[in-house]
Amino acid sequence: MPTVLRGLAVSRAAPAIARPLAAVSSPSIQPTALQQRREATSEAVVPQKHKPYSPFQNLNNKAEYAVARLDDLLNWGRKGSLWPLTFGLACCAVEMMHIAAPRYDMDRYGVVFRASPRQADVIIVSGTLTNKMAPAFRKIYDQMPEPRWVISMGSCANGGGYYHYSYAVVRGCDRIVPVDIYVPGCPPTAEALMYGILQLQKKVKRMKTVQMWYRK
Repeated sequence: MPTVLRGLAVSRAAPAIARPLAAVSSPSIQPTALQQRREATSEAVVPQKHKPYSPFQNLNNKAEYAVARLDDLLNWGRKGSLWPLTFGLACCAVEMMHIAAPRYDMDRYGVVFRASPRQADVIIVSGTLTNKMAPAFRKIYDQMPEPRWVISMGSCANGGGYYHYSYAVVRGCDRIVPVDIYVPGCPPTAEALMYGILQLQKKVKRMKTVQMWYRK
């Protein structure tokens, strides 16, 4: 009657073969340097304190605390409802359309494209800004309500790009309007534009509208 030992069929008549197999001890596995480093790191980890949502923490009195909380409320609403203008100038506008498509679903960030400057608070300069287009661009910017922000998308909007030395191209849209966020690339990917919008949300979160009014 065979006996199963460690996956081997061994007969009762051959115990001498079974004993050495059982007696063989596996070599001790030494921990590698990476494992030792991980263990030392896990032992030295200190639990971090919870980071507060509000960037306004160093306040002196109750009045400053109250206006800081009002700023937090305003900024929370603003950064969660950025409405860009459908303003495409050149090939970068294709990537801007891409970010509005279902693949990236910018509606989850509150980014909803509007066709009227009266209803938009963000303008994305996506493409080459020419001298002929600059007055119309400035007029559209002036029609947007305050507060308003500008995202310069792509090398042409940032500084002229390939057409920097052209007589017909503006060497950077920041010569026409103030720019908040610069997105590099030619053209920048939709992910790069998404990162620029997230950076703009961080900037909006630090606005001190009510606090500046209170200090005046």
